[in-house]
Amino acid sequence: MEEEFRALLRRVRAELVSPAEFAAYERLLELAVDGGPAPGAPAAERADRLAGILVAGEQPLWAREIAAFTLGVQGDRRAFETLVLLLNYREPVRCATAAHALARLRDPRTARAAAALATNPLRTAYALHPVRLLTELRAPESVPALLSTLERLLAAPDHCWPVARACVEGLGVLGDDRATRVLLAARAHERLRPVADEALARVRGV
Repeated sequence: MEEEFRALLRRVRAELVSPAEFAAYERLLELAVDGGPAPGAPAAERADRLAGILVAGEQPLWAREIAAFTLGVQGDRRAFETLVLLLNYREPVRCATAAHALARLRDPRTARAAAALATNPLRTAYALHPVRLLTELRAPESVPALLSTLERLLAAPDHCWPVARACVEGLGVLGDDRATRVLLAARAHERLRPVADEALARVRGV
């Protein structure tokens, strides 16, 4: 079990309050980790049960999150829609968990979805993890989305420094020379200058 999944389980368990929730959590944990109540259940059967949680009515968010994460890291694309919704969630910790699973899902739709979230001016406060995901994906959409987002933030009254910094760092990692102009503009902001200098060095191969 990877550390990200253990952290997810610890967080979810801390949210539970009723005996019914704890019982439901234990049943889901058996399904996600041990194969469910029937020992040795085929992997496809376990995946189908988890996918059913994503579309069943009246499922708590934590159950959908565990099911989507489990399927996502296994490369099951039925988790895509739920993970994208979580990537755009108001709680950063859930966004981070979803981004981790999406990076391992390898669904060709992921980069487009992350780019749409990162560049949406109405969702800037939630753009940090989509920006980081775009950097990790290294997709064709990554550089244009980071450039567009950073240019908008540099011109905005509220620069949303964490997201702007993530854009600068991401452009440095991606090393595309199309980023040179906007990285030079980022240097004009004291909070971004050190990371912009590092990014420019990487882009220029220094």
